[in-house]
Amino acid sequence: MSFPMNRRQLLQMALPASAIGCLPLCARKASAQPAGQLKAVVGGGRFGKAFVEAFVKPFEAESGVKVTAITDDMSGAQIAAMVASKNVTVDAIVRNQSSALELSQAGQLETIDYSIFRKEELANIADYCKKPFGFAPYVYSWNLVFNTRKFALGQPRPSSWADFWDVERFPGMRTLPSGQYGAAGPWEEALLADDVPANKLYPLDIDRAFASLTKIKPYIRKWWTSGAEILQIMQSEAAEFAQSYDGRALALIDQGKPVEIVRNQAKLTWDYWVIPKGTPNVANAQRLLEFTSRADRQAAFAQLWPQAPSNSAAYKLIPDRIAHKLATHPDHVGNSIILDAAWYADVGPDGQSNLQRLIERWNDWILR
Repeated sequence: MSFPMNRRQLLQMALPASAIGCLPLCARKASAQPAGQLKAVVGGGRFGKAFVEAFVKPFEAESGVKVTAITDDMSGAQIAAMVASKNVTVDAIVRNQSSALELSQAGQLETIDYSIFRKEELANIADYCKKPFGFAPYVYSWNLVFNTRKFALGQPRPSSWADFWDVERFPGMRTLPSGQYGAAGPWEEALLADDVPANKLYPLDIDRAFASLTKIKPYIRKWWTSGAEILQIMQSEAAEFAQSYDGRALALIDQGKPVEIVRNQAKLTWDYWVIPKGTPNVANAQRLLEFTSRADRQAAFAQLWPQAPSNSAAYKLIPDRIAHKLATHPDHVGNSIILDAAWYADVGPDGQSNLQRLIERWNDWILR
């Protein structure tokens, strides 16, 4: 159950099945890793560089373990194939929470050894970031954003998903993420717009969500499918309102674009670092994950890439000008909702998961 929607060029999601064909070559390159080494899929671009600087290099210096940072993506299907063949060639991989949960349920991940984590660090980390199957060292969010040229200071401005849906008070075109992948759709936002209380969202009322989406459908210019698309839409001012990853919106704001991010009713999500079952360097992988839990390392990462720390103590080490932009800042987190990936994975009496139900419903609804 991977859904290809992520703010880092779809890093977490499934690649085409044909990509699995590269596994024998990868295996030849990476077999028989020495005990003092570790292979970690860290992601590409500026995100991967930030991860290497904040986590990998300091970890190498402290542990003496040589880390090979892999920037190529690896899908859930590839991970499953490695584990099934008992030829695991990477030791730690970042996965979105739904994919990590799926891999865990299939028995394809090692259990995280939290006994080696520092107790004082774990005490400051939210429970949803420290699961038996994975550890999340950062958090990000989906937010309402709007064009400030359209809604200047002193004028009424949108501050909730009900406002996003209010096309009379706030006229203009909108853009929302596509629901074609299930878990990445605007379901929670549609329900919040329909006056469902934040603490009553789950289990999601699918019928009510689609009824709400039907109301806003005529005003959606584009159902976007990637972070790059949302960036282009907001840069070109093709829509006055959007649902966006906070990192994308913050990048535009830093560039001086007329964009404002609304932290109220933000949807918090995160990625887990997981360890494939049977990896040859499981002990070193466990040590790397522990290292990413530390407040000072998360603070360093947040200053290189706009991802919020999962360790609240990191905020003591982050300058206010940066800290206040992040999703888990104390001023924001209380007004946010937490994505419940477990609900999407739940399977009903008919053998279908909620994710599958949403995908089928979307494919029918979008054509009407």
